[in-house]
Amino acid sequence: MPIQPEWQPKLGARFVDGAGSSCEFVVWSPLARTIDLHLLGATDRFVPMAQIDKGYFRAVVDGLPAGQRYRYRVNEGEEFPDPAGRWMPEGVSGASAVAASDFAWTDGGWRGLDIDDYIIYELHLGTLSTEGTYVSAIPLLDYLVELGITAVEIMPVAQFPGARGWSYDGVYLFAPHNTYGTPDDFKRLIDACHQRGLAVILDVVYNHFGPEGNCVTNFAPYTTDKYRTPWGAAINFDDMHSDEVREFYIENALYWIHEFHIDALRLDAVHFMYDFSAVPFIEDLIERVGHYRQSIGRNIYLIAESDQNLAELVMPVEQGGYGMDVQWNDDFHHSLFANVLGAESSYHIDFAGMEKLVKAYREGFVNTGGYVPSRKRRHGSSSAHVPADRFIVFFDDHDQIGNHMPADRLIKTLTFEQYKLMAGAVLLAPYIPMLWMGDEYAETAPFEFFVDFQGRDLIEAVRTGRKEAFGHLIREGTDVPDPTAPDVFTESKMNVELRHSGKHRVMFEFHKALIRLRRSTPALRVPDKNRIEVSTFEWTQLIYLRRWSAEDASEVFAVLNLGAETQSAELSVPVGTWRRLLNSADERWHEESDLSTQAEETSLDVNEKVTLSIPGYSFVVYGREVAANA
Repeated sequence: MPIQPEWQPKLGARFVDGAGSSCEFVVWSPLARTIDLHLLGATDRFVPMAQIDKGYFRAVVDGLPAGQRYRYRVNEGEEFPDPAGRWMPEGVSGASAVAASDFAWTDGGWRGLDIDDYIIYELHLGTLSTEGTYVSAIPLLDYLVELGITAVEIMPVAQFPGARGWSYDGVYLFAPHNTYGTPDDFKRLIDACHQRGLAVILDVVYNHFGPEGNCVTNFAPYTTDKYRTPWGAAINFDDMHSDEVREFYIENALYWIHEFHIDALRLDAVHFMYDFSAVPFIEDLIERVGHYRQSIGRNIYLIAESDQNLAELVMPVEQGGYGMDVQWNDDFHHSLFANVLGAESSYHIDFAGMEKLVKAYREGFVNTGGYVPSRKRRHGSSSAHVPADRFIVFFDDHDQIGNHMPADRLIKTLTFEQYKLMAGAVLLAPYIPMLWMGDEYAETAPFEFFVDFQGRDLIEAVRTGRKEAFGHLIREGTDVPDPTAPDVFTESKMNVELRHSGKHRVMFEFHKALIRLRRSTPALRVPDKNRIEVSTFEWTQLIYLRRWSAEDASEVFAVLNLGAETQSAELSVPVGTWRRLLNSADERWHEESDLSTQAEETSLDVNEKVTLSIPGYSFVVYGREVAANA
């Protein structure tokens, strides 16, 4: 069995000694006079809850089954679901249910992966498969292992309104979304991942609640009007009663890690977690998760999504940082796109120029304190001192598709050669790479923004907001897709069977080869900015990238051509014999290839300098092994 620390949840409903034993209910409501537990069903009854310290109410009831429905009655008036309810079988408008606590885990030997070994696959459960459930995702795990993935990142599962949605509008943060399956089904998925050596990252949203079905503010001041986010009221991390609000979110993080064996949490938009306390909430969270990590002896990480380009976010506390483990680096994506496709918008102008991409490879952030035209102000801080394994890079994610118009997959925007180039640019980078689901075989289905709200005013507000934001990008004679329409959701589902035929098969095999090269080559496998040389050449769109290993004496170099035409450059490559490891322009990797030809093997004998010609939108990788005593 896995090592279990002494941590126990305070909030919600839990069996004290397993299903069928005494069930403890705890809710926080500091402004309430009375709270009654309403047990629904055949034995419908109310149980008065005792008020304990700091506004918490508690009741213990014997003989309840797993699945018992319940609500809380506030001040002998309205009834609401449990803010920390573990299961919402009928969705946000239904009652809470007591979740079973006796899941038979089989991952007793699992201690997680080192962050350096993460190759991440971001996915949305509802569109990953036809069924769109936790259990239906399990058969696809062997496919991900075949691809070379080592970690899956699951978009949020906290209970959100309706049957479909991106899930960043959750309102019951402890309850896995009901239309995906039961809490035990989610555990089955995570257990199956660990059986296959896959780490699991879960997105969590700690900056706002969704706009529909949120009853938590009927219990306590979880939100504050002091600040506003783009999605409504901010979370109350520093106003009156904020101590227990902070505890609610810390308990939620530990709940996912402890109860569901999650390996990493990705915190959505931390720049909207407003907190001007002397010790901000995020520092408390990092410290508490760190203590848990030490007690259990398992690799657990906190990942930030931030718009601030704040290097200190991922620097250790003893070095003046916040102590987050990793953060997404959007700058790498933007500079790559701006240099391959051009500055298609005013936003991408900020990242145009080969020197920007070179900086992204060398340092991480592109905007590091200088004036940024699209923001009309200075932005960011230097990340030159930040270790490479603190950054996640990608050429695609859910935002980059769904929050653009049209929400087409990249294979409809990029040429086949550009697509392979993008993948190579990411997987050869000295950072932690991430793929977006379906990109490995050039999925053609769009990934639209979709919701399933019930309120008419809210539905119309969402429709209007999408039109105002993206209507200017829609072709004449068409309209912004209605995010509330069921077919917008179903059209976004993946068809993984595409990987078996045509250009999709070629792209899939290309990604497998590229990932295998990264994982099997010490000079590429470990994220390391200290063992990298990167440069460009005047009047070209070529990037020269050389990396070497601390594990052995091996090294690689790659040349990437971000332009449409063949370009040549004279390279100062270390002396020796270099074997070609991968050439994206090889006949085997052409769009019409049947994969029957093998990649051409060739080598370079370098005495001083070498001149290479690289076809448009392609890259080549060479490797050299040197004797340890050389």
